[in-house]
Amino acid sequence: MRLHRNLVFAVIDSLNEIINDEKYADKIVSKTLKRDKRWGSRDRGFIAETTYEIIRWKRLYSEIADIKEHYSRENLFKVFCVWAVLRGIELPDWKQFTGTPARRIKGRFDELSKTRKFKESIPDWMDEIGVKELGEAVWTKEINALNTQAPVVLRTNSLKATPKEVKTALGEEEIHAEAVNKYPEALKLTERANVFSTDIFKKGFFEVQDASSQLVAHFLDVKPGMKVIDTCAGAGGKTLHIAALTQNKGQIVAMDIYQNKLSELKRRARRAGAHNIETRLIESTKDIKKLYGKADRVLIDAPCSGLGVLRRNPDAKWKLQPDFLDKIRATQQEILTSYSKMVKPEGKLVYATCSILPSENQEQVATFLKSEEGANFELVEDRKILSHISGYDGFYMALLQKK
Repeated sequence: MRLHRNLVFAVIDSLNEIINDEKYADKIVSKTLKRDKRWGSRDRGFIAETTYEIIRWKRLYSEIADIKEHYSRENLFKVFCVWAVLRGIELPDWKQFTGTPARRIKGRFDELSKTRKFKESIPDWMDEIGVKELGEAVWTKEINALNTQAPVVLRTNSLKATPKEVKTALGEEEIHAEAVNKYPEALKLTERANVFSTDIFKKGFFEVQDASSQLVAHFLDVKPGMKVIDTCAGAGGKTLHIAALTQNKGQIVAMDIYQNKLSELKRRARRAGAHNIETRLIESTKDIKKLYGKADRVLIDAPCSGLGVLRRNPDAKWKLQPDFLDKIRATQQEILTSYSKMVKPEGKLVYATCSILPSENQEQVATFLKSEEGANFELVEDRKILSHISGYDGFYMALLQKK
């Protein structure tokens, strides 16, 4: 591979904003890719994949390069050198790369790879809590899986197409996908590609949604004609899936505390042809109380640590702090207690997170069931999805029924 100056500098600029300005990687990469219209798909792929890789392995590369906390431009180039040397990429004769000790880099890599927190490039506290909650053996396998690149998985929109039709249409644009066993609407790309530029995406034939996430709407056991409330809808990935499963019959109330996310949901719903979705902004507890006892089904896709989706959000490893976990656990319990009151007698509730930690998952459900409000519910079933077993995002979902 030959390194091009403008592409390498684009990576360094992106790293500077993500690391030093603490901006979100996906937004910065998206912005950077629009910088030069002359860049082809291979150029954009290099920028995006290299940036994400260096962010993912930031701690390991920094230790190898002997960088502590200050990520000056000079230090960012040192980190880039480590990335290049470990991949066998020949460094050009630029002043930024003078004196790169290739042999020392490889030696330090071998040495540091004997210790899990360096090998998997994670903060000490994250390694400690992973071992505490999952055990040494499971955590070792899981964090290793969460450091691999996530596959691109599509969810066929059954309001408009079948998986076979989407697969055929993608093939005509030289994008190849395969069905995923036990995931009825899922198609997995055999090679990464820009599916958002395809005509069938613009027509709403599919959404990009991880296979684990696609299980949640099915788990909710929705039927056409039901009133369903998605309480933490965000931009609506699961809301749109619910709309498809209800065949546009009945009512879906999509709620969130962020108006910009609900506006995005409306835009996506129009593209998907989902006509039974009503968005509601949560501005106070009154917005929740109005819906007490009104829903056949309630989905609580709760805010969480996001440890199950580190593959697609590697910068979260460095933004997440241990005190956030304590705060989010309290929030999860408050939401469960309040939002569960929306369920009708004999109705069903799903509590879901994209976390792998029992303290955010089954322990939260157990605590809720022992509470005054939780005494009205019984646990029907729960599922714990680990990335090293499924090959997809780490997830948790619990199905509760109101007595």
